Amino acid sequence: MKKGKWYRKNILTPNPETMQLRFINPTLHGVADYTAGLGLIVAPFLLGIGETSALALWFSVITGIAVLGASLLTDYKLGALRVIPFQGHLAIDLVVALTFMVLPFAFGLAGIDAVYYWFNATVVFLVVSLSSINY
Repeated sequence: MKKGKWYRKNILTPNPETMQLRFINPTLHGVADYTAGLGLIVAPFLLGIGETSALALWFSVITGIAVLGASLLTDYKLGALRVIPFQGHLAIDLVVALTFMVLPFAFGLAGIDAVYYWFNATVVFLVVSLSSINY
């Protein structure tokens, strides 16, 4: 029996030849970017971020503005100027995720402030790891 037929017959075992873990295409990634940018600007005020330090609130707002700017400059369907290659955009996202992961330790953030940044770091890592560079 051929390998391909076995996979078609056994519904519980996915075919590794067709299974894609990177299912977020650049357009969907763009939607996530604009949503995240707005969320990073608005959420800190709604969640009361800044208990430990005002830096926690304003770093999120400034990062949200930067995310919107980078999205407008990225070469994907939702980009306006398209000067940043999508792979470069993903590299920027990784730097943001790493910064979010380290920020609570570097500036002594605790409680909701720390959790907020660790949660956002996790989401950014997931989006980048699941993003396909194919259009």
